[in-house]
Amino acid sequence: MATPLRSKPAVKPRSAKPLARRPDPRAKATGRSSAPASARVKPRKKAAPPLIQALQLPAPSAATITLTPAQRSALRARAHTLSAVVQLGQAGLTEAVLLEMERALRAHELIKISAPLTAREARATLLATLCTRLQAAAVQQIGKTLVLYRPR
Repeated sequence: MATPLRSKPAVKPRSAKPLARRPDPRAKATGRSSAPASARVKPRKKAAPPLIQALQLPAPSAATITLTPAQRSALRARAHTLSAVVQLGQAGLTEAVLLEMERALRAHELIKISAPLTAREARATLLATLCTRLQAAAVQQIGKTLVLYRPR
């Protein structure tokens, strides 16, 4: 005897509207999105940074900042943990080094400088020159390390 043919179950027609996808739980952790690549929003390009004006040194002046002993002590304590931001090389004190010190003073207001000069008088002269050229105050000089301060 022949077996009767079974008919296939009726298939529901798909609706015109696509099914909503569940969000991928890993999307936050991995940055992946569950949306298809064509539907993802592309990030905007960042605007070009504004042109930075050329950094110029302040005009040298005889008027330097004076610190009280209490201020000097507090600044020495703050400078203890700092490392040297600027290191002078064989060329000595050049315009490029002065500009870098100016940048550092604008950003941090308290900086350490490493000077390889062996003569103590030469380091004292260098410190005085830096204070007048950068309009900063000398906080301390220990060995070959100089500390300068200029409020923002």
